[in-house]
Amino acid sequence: MKFSYKFSNLLGAVYRHGNLSFSKDGNSVISPVGNRVSVFDLKNNKSETLPVSTNKNITSVGLSPDGNLAILVDEDGAAVLVSLLTRAVLYHHHFHKPVHSVSFSPDGRKFVVTKENVVLMYHAPGKNREFNAFVLDKSYYGPYDETTCIDWTDDSKCFAVGSKDMSTWIFGAERWANLIYYSLGGHRDIIVGCFFEKDSLDLYTVSQDGTLCVWESDAELEDLQAHDDNEEDCDIVELGEDGEPRGEVIKGSADSPQEVEGIKNVRFKQKSKHFFSTEGICGNLTAAAFHKDMHILVTGFASGAFHLHELPEFNLIHSLSISDQRISAIAMNPTGDWIGFGCSGLGQLLVWEWQSESYVFKQQGHFNNMASLAYSPDGQAFTSLCYSADGESLLAGGRSKFVCIYNIKEQILMKKFEISCNMSLDAMEEFLDRRKMTEFGSLALVDEGAGDGDGVHLTLPGVKRGDMSSRHFKPEIRVTSLRFSPTGNETHIIHILYICITHRLIKHLNLTALHVSLC
Repeated sequence: MKFSYKFSNLLGAVYRHGNLSFSKDGNSVISPVGNRVSVFDLKNNKSETLPVSTNKNITSVGLSPDGNLAILVDEDGAAVLVSLLTRAVLYHHHFHKPVHSVSFSPDGRKFVVTKENVVLMYHAPGKNREFNAFVLDKSYYGPYDETTCIDWTDDSKCFAVGSKDMSTWIFGAERWANLIYYSLGGHRDIIVGCFFEKDSLDLYTVSQDGTLCVWESDAELEDLQAHDDNEEDCDIVELGEDGEPRGEVIKGSADSPQEVEGIKNVRFKQKSKHFFSTEGICGNLTAAAFHKDMHILVTGFASGAFHLHELPEFNLIHSLSISDQRISAIAMNPTGDWIGFGCSGLGQLLVWEWQSESYVFKQQGHFNNMASLAYSPDGQAFTSLCYSADGESLLAGGRSKFVCIYNIKEQILMKKFEISCNMSLDAMEEFLDRRKMTEFGSLALVDEGAGDGDGVHLTLPGVKRGDMSSRHFKPEIRVTSLRFSPTGNETHIIHILYICITHRLIKHLNLTALHVSLC
């Protein structure tokens, strides 16, 4: 009989790490869970895990404006383009470096990826079949440290990028004559979020120390003028590989770009500055989200508290503590009624309706690291597994007296040893005759007169056949539990004889020396 099994759903975990996203209708929240993505339908109280997985944990999820496509990026920078309609993988791409955030433009024609101190803008994949779905359009340089966040203007003409060097950069998605790049300061800590006002170039920036800066532009979006392609610009350089253009590089600097004759560059000035916590009660600001239509800013802190402010007046609407762990991600649905929170420390996923002050969704998964596994009830393989503290080695034991240590990266057996040679109930044998040792035990422990009668067959340890009542010796040893000590220098093994054996491992589990003690 043939069975056709396929992945159905993922239970026991709701959030691991990365950003949260709401669906286009606002009824579902999309949450990265390890190397998979789960979709929670808040209206129908259902959950679904996409049949798509990556090699490492997913850190960034970019959702297209129409809600049909999603870009999933793992810890190593491997990206997967997924269709949310067919639940199928459309394209694979590798950025070769860890990616912090992915964001589609509001018109869905382009998307921006931040990695290290560079910002990459790609043409978004269309509805037609393409050999290369990720076509690089421009590369933007300016920040000195890693980039942290992205936000687009409503007309997709410009986008802002925050950085760990405490600066915020505004770049033009097209070649504008009066706005190529612009650098904003005003902060003394890492930029956590940057948000444009609705249909405006006015900007809000939020830093980790709980500082909010309000920036006002002297121009509107309609005032942006197209760049003359016939004019040369030293800031825009064409790249080439094997004679074929790959894209454009825009290199920003601390100085403003030179003005084109007759065209005044767009400038920003700091309108106001606000502080969330002057006494440091809430701790560092760790996540932020802004709803442009309702002008509501949601900020999460390391203490597990969150605040709702109305901008630009900075009026406090609501504050609440939802957890005792750090808030890692915040997202708001399109209507602004629901706020999603993700706490990676506890594996929590919460959806809060701030107007009625009630929970729409609140779940918590298994948040501790995996320390032990048990499977194979018939004992053919292992009944107890334990990972080392550094995750490089695996300790395995089963229904035998042998314990094995494997190297996970090399996938080889590092050491195989016996936990005990004692097969007697009365005491431990001081001297063992190796010539009488078999794989089932010592023949010296078998009563010599037990086989004098006719038709009587002795049953050695480990044999599961015959008359078990004729045995005059102790049953075989079976390992029931394995644990590494927190320091990683010792392992504790418990088997059926209730003997705890401690092995001291030298040189990071190289097992150059092995000492056994009984307790």
